Amino acid sequence: MRLSAIGDCCHAAALVHRIKTHWPDAQLTWIIGKVEYQLMKTLPDVRFIVFDKKQGKAATRQLQAAVKDEYFDALLMMQVALRANLASRVIKAKERIGFDWARSKELHWLFANKRVKPHGHAHVLDGFMDFGDALGVPPLMPPQWHIPVPDASEEKAKALLERVGPYAVISPAASKDERNWLPERYAQVAEHIRSKNKAVILCGGPGSMDKTLAEAILSHTDKITENLVGKTSLHDMLAILRYASLVVAPDTGPAHMATTVGTPVIGLYAHSNPRRTGPYNSLSYVASVYDQCIEEQKGKSWEKLPWGARAKGKTLMSRISTHSVVALVDQLLD
Repeated sequence: MRLSAIGDCCHAAALVHRIKTHWPDAQLTWIIGKVEYQLMKTLPDVRFIVFDKKQGKAATRQLQAAVKDEYFDALLMMQVALRANLASRVIKAKERIGFDWARSKELHWLFANKRVKPHGHAHVLDGFMDFGDALGVPPLMPPQWHIPVPDASEEKAKALLERVGPYAVISPAASKDERNWLPERYAQVAEHIRSKNKAVILCGGPGSMDKTLAEAILSHTDKITENLVGKTSLHDMLAILRYASLVVAPDTGPAHMATTVGTPVIGLYAHSNPRRTGPYNSLSYVASVYDQCIEEQKGKSWEKLPWGARAKGKTLMSRISTHSVVALVDQLLD
């Protein structure tokens, strides 16, 4: 059970692949959010039950009807939010595996009868892999993914590559405006990427914030090759990310989508610890001011704070310099 968000569901997909690799006959049911399902629905040999949280109590009633008369060997409670905890009550399972005490929040521990082993300072993906350990599934290192895309999405990505040549993707928008970098700095990075003979593609969701930020970037530069913000499905975007030379993004779903297809990511972090939520295979390419911000606010280094402590403020992302991101672009492209 992992309802949201896209990045976290990408991490969960690595556990699904691990289970299916070692236990190919296992019958897997994934209870997942409505938007996240649009990305994961092509996973082979996985039954999905969509939980639309916007429907409130009706979503739980629909879940209850979907699992009526079923009794599972194990329920992996991979979300600590109270909504997920309450919904889990309608699922009958021999083992209800939850997070360890340190990672339990919102009464999560009340709904589990078994817990994963403690894992200090774990990346979210590694934390999900703890559930595989609790099940007794052999490890699969490094983590692997297999999220098929429809032929139409693959063809769109190939056509883009043929049309513009080698390209990099900037996916500028996070889930909250304060976690977005400055549009003029995205523009400066885009111009630097173009100087490396790479086209620059803007990608993002259909929300108003995504579109507004893309328009702001375009107002600062004429070096954006194509603006695809709001114009792709999640599968289209996944295919486009796979053919990219690199991706520049804050803490947002496409950064983790790119990781699943092996594309290096330059992550931009100020509010959350990239050691916990950064692009899993590209942590050495993160431009982060988190350590400084959290120590200034809490008076302690991140090592001495609860894991997952967030820095707060509307202007923290402005502390990430263009120079630091350009230097990472050079490392990857040179």
